[in-house]
Amino acid sequence: MAIATFTTVEGLKDESFKLLSGHSIPAVGLGTWQSASKAFQSVKTAIVEAGYRHIDAAQEYGVQEEIHWPFHLKDGAHVPPRADEVLEFDMEGVWREMEKLVRDNLVRDIGICNYTNKKLDKLLSFATIKPSVCQMEMHPGWRNDKMLEACKKNGIHVTAHSPLGSGKRDLIRDERVQTIATKLNRTPAQVLMNWALQRGTSAIPKSTNEERIKQNIQVFGWDLPQEHFLILNTLPDQKRVLDGENLLVNKSEGPIRSVADIWDHED
Repeated sequence: MAIATFTTVEGLKDESFKLLSGHSIPAVGLGTWQSASKAFQSVKTAIVEAGYRHIDAAQEYGVQEEIHWPFHLKDGAHVPPRADEVLEFDMEGVWREMEKLVRDNLVRDIGICNYTNKKLDKLLSFATIKPSVCQMEMHPGWRNDKMLEACKKNGIHVTAHSPLGSGKRDLIRDERVQTIATKLNRTPAQVLMNWALQRGTSAIPKSTNEERIKQNIQVFGWDLPQEHFLILNTLPDQKRVLDGENLLVNKSEGPIRSVADIWDHED
């Protein structure tokens, strides 16, 4: 994959980013995916003890209702869904309803998650209110350069989920990340978070450990030196970790028969 070059946010001092709407989004949030029964205590620690004002939640996490995948499945669909359980996704109809929420002052901003360039182009062709935020997997092991560039071009803020890597690509234990952390007297997570912020994205690391929740927001007032930023910005073996395969791919019954189908064959 070609490496895209982005201007870093030098001397980052602000703890939030300005959105298209004029509102602000905190630069660091707490992810709650797979936190299960520990989610409530994690959120309490983040807000009360660490000062977080950005919490990522979804009904599928057992925390709150939110749309995370741009697909329409029949109620009670299998995981992964069968052919007759994947319904036509009326993107325009859904977006019109979301825009109505903004006009009715029920929400301040609307956004998207796990989109591709193809889906983003389609959305922007009819949207009268652009998405304020696009949330997607993003870390040095999957920079997601094409989508980041497309969002920046359209003034859409990007929030990185899984900014520390996940599962098979746990960047906390990556030797290069650990070396940089040692040199800077920071934690590996703080190094990864600062990399995300210097690219102009907010980030929502997931943790249920109270100490790490507090550490993960301690990323303001210092920058990664350019040489360290470039090391993280050029890691090889770029690949998604959370690719949706277990949720959506049914190789025998389709219609989503591969990970490439999920991501419109853009990777």
